[in-house]
Amino acid sequence: MKLICGPMATISHPAFRILIEKFGGCDEYFTEMINAGTLLTNGQFEKYYIDPHPVPEKVVWQLTGHDCFHMKDAAAMLLDLPGIGIDLNMGCSAPDIYRYGAGIGWMLKPVSETMQMVRSVAEEVKKHNEVSGEKKRLSVKLRLGDDNFTEEVFFDFCDKLVENGAELLTLHPRTKKEKLVRPPRYIYCEKLALRYKNKIPVYLNGNVKDADSACAAIKVCPNVSGIMISRAAVQKPWIFKLLDSSLNKKQTEAFDVDLKQLAFDYISDVEVFQPKEFWKTRLQRFFTYYANNFKFSHYAQTQFINASDNDDLRARISDFFEKCPEEKILRVGF
Repeated sequence: MKLICGPMATISHPAFRILIEKFGGCDEYFTEMINAGTLLTNGQFEKYYIDPHPVPEKVVWQLTGHDCFHMKDAAAMLLDLPGIGIDLNMGCSAPDIYRYGAGIGWMLKPVSETMQMVRSVAEEVKKHNEVSGEKKRLSVKLRLGDDNFTEEVFFDFCDKLVENGAELLTLHPRTKKEKLVRPPRYIYCEKLALRYKNKIPVYLNGNVKDADSACAAIKVCPNVSGIMISRAAVQKPWIFKLLDSSLNKKQTEAFDVDLKQLAFDYISDVEVFQPKEFWKTRLQRFFTYYANNFKFSHYAQTQFINASDNDDLRARISDFFEKCPEEKILRVGF
């Protein structure tokens, strides 16, 4: 069972991958969405989105955009970078994304238009592999579709993805408007995995946050090939180590996490691997989840995300642990 770190805006960058790797890492890291049009026009920040550090061989480049030709040409650029391959984002349901025709917007367009895009990117992957001798992969991350979805339409759409070159599907089993509070419909991950058994792998995504929830998901979906985890990995970067131990029945000793040092190290890595213009948003998003490790999580979160700059953030972190020294070391057991 593969363990995959999912794509998250403002999170899935080198500093976060460095943090995950400190606890043993995972099998694959999906990047945050890379906008095809902006990549092609050499936007001033694009070099930060396509930095594969620290484990280039584990990176999957997630591509978004609304135009078939932009997606094709941007995929060709990304294929020249290290990594596992290209992932097409058809799952983001943020209104400003799908109204633009990107993300889940590809599931709402005429099927012929969407499949033309998939086919054109698949051709780029095939051409790259033939020339380079590599085996880069084309995958698609998707949802169930619009809120009026039917099984027949959904499975027909997935069949066409596979027919047109998709070599892996990651399903977040919710519809466009279903919020995270609604349980994901894992049964559709299992149905997909059985449908394409011995043909292509299927990854499950949604609501896995610990060993118990991972086991519960696998109980419903024993035929999926991997579990993708996103938000829970931000709060607990060691989650992949825990799941590897639990799912593979490894004997692993409990360990201590110095949450103060972890925070300081992460800030420093963001300063190295992200432009100054991104520091505030990247750190605010990270510390929103990180604060959930503490008994006084709301107080910690409020203090951290309202810091005026990085020096103020460091000072606020130091002040928090002076007031709550018992929170500094977290014992992670098995």
